[in-house]
Amino acid sequence: MSKNQIQKTIEFLKEELKNAEGGHDFWHAWRVWKLSKKIAQEEGGKVDMLVVELSALLHDIADTKFYDNEELGPKKAREFLQSIGVDSEKTEHIVQIIKNISWKTRHEKDFDSKELQIVQDADRLDAMGAIGIARTFNYGGYKNRPLYDPEIKPNLNKTYEEYKKAEGTTLNHFYEKLLLLKDKMNTKTGKKLAEHRHRVLQEFLDEFLTEWEGER
Repeated sequence: MSKNQIQKTIEFLKEELKNAEGGHDFWHAWRVWKLSKKIAQEEGGKVDMLVVELSALLHDIADTKFYDNEELGPKKAREFLQSIGVDSEKTEHIVQIIKNISWKTRHEKDFDSKELQIVQDADRLDAMGAIGIARTFNYGGYKNRPLYDPEIKPNLNKTYEEYKKAEGTTLNHFYEKLLLLKDKMNTKTGKKLAEHRHRVLQEFLDEFLTEWEGER
C-alpha cells in the first residue's frame, strides 16, 4: 500500500504545485524526498519510512511565504492523507512535522521526532550549495529584490515576523539564513552533507563580492 500512497502523493503534488515559484515547486519537494531517504538510510536505526517520505513530499504543500495562513499546509496535508488511506497516527505525525519543519522553529519546537529531524535536515540542505544559490536568486527575482546593495546591511537578529516581511537584498539572505544552516543540522549525516554545501555558499559569496568590486 505504501508505494501506491507515495505515487499518489507525487501525482497530487505535480498538479498542486504546477504553477509554484521555481524554488518551492514540485522539484524542491522531490529533492527533499530523495535527500530524506538518503539521510534515513545512512543514519540507520528505527524510523517510520512512510512518515519520512510523505512528510518530505508534503512539507511545502502550502508554504506560508505564498499563503498568509500557517494552518493551510497542515490542513491540506491532513485532508489528502486521509483521502489516500493513511492511518490516523501516521497522519498526525506527518502533520506535526509539517507544522514544525520551518526556519521559524529553530529556537523552539512544539514537537520533535527522528523523522522530523531527517526531513528538516533534507529541507535545509536544499537551501544550501549550488541548488540553494539557484533557489535564492530565483526567489529574489520573483520578489523583484535587488541582487545586492552594500549600503543595506544584513539583519542577523530578525524576529520571525520581520523575517517574513523582509524586503532586503537577495545577497543578504545568505547571511541572514543560509550560512547559519550548517550549525542547525540535527543528524550526523545532515551535518556531513552540510559541510560541503556550506563551502559552496562561501566560495560563491567570495567570488560574487570580488567581482562586484571589479577585482576579477
